[in-house]
Amino acid sequence: MKKRYYIISLVVILLGIGLGIFYLKVIRPGNANIPDDIVLETAFGNEYHMGEMNKTAKIIEFMYTHCPDVCPVTTLELSKLRNKLEDEGIFGEKVEFLTITVDPERDTPEVLRDYAGRFQVTSDDDGWYFLTGDEEDIARLGENLRPPFMFRDPGSGEIIHSTWMYFIDGDGNLLENFVMGDDFDIDRAYKRIERTVR
Repeated sequence: MKKRYYIISLVVILLGIGLGIFYLKVIRPGNANIPDDIVLETAFGNEYHMGEMNKTAKIIEFMYTHCPDVCPVTTLELSKLRNKLEDEGIFGEKVEFLTITVDPERDTPEVLRDYAGRFQVTSDDDGWYFLTGDEEDIARLGENLRPPFMFRDPGSGEIIHSTWMYFIDGDGNLLENFVMGDDFDIDRAYKRIERTVR
């Protein structure tokens, strides 16, 4: 009888440790570690200081406008999520989107402004920032997130990149990762944002 009690206790302890690790590593990853010295440029010609971000929740998306597949699908899905959040009156005031190009050489502010317009974003006041800047700064920003957002151009102009988006709260805590493309779950993201900002 005692042996059975010890085995059950050991299983419960190991299960608790496993759940604790899962919570700390997956559910609540912690600080987003966004370098505060990075300054990017918006599609509308303004500076965006990563160290002076508004105290709002944010989804960070990395993309490039010449992307043939996952990037435009993701941005389209984000526009649908934005519409739902606007209907609830929380987009812009309590949550913002940052869409950051990984191809700053081709994605100038003018190119990003045209791209943003496809999603009815016409100014920086819309709550959705389309950003470009120094490629090294963008790479450093991506490398500091968890999991890291990695990208490289193998020489073809088609950039190979990770497929994560990052949801952070107003205090800079990384709360959740969302997958890019067709597998992005708008309802899950919406519920997560609602729980965070309400």
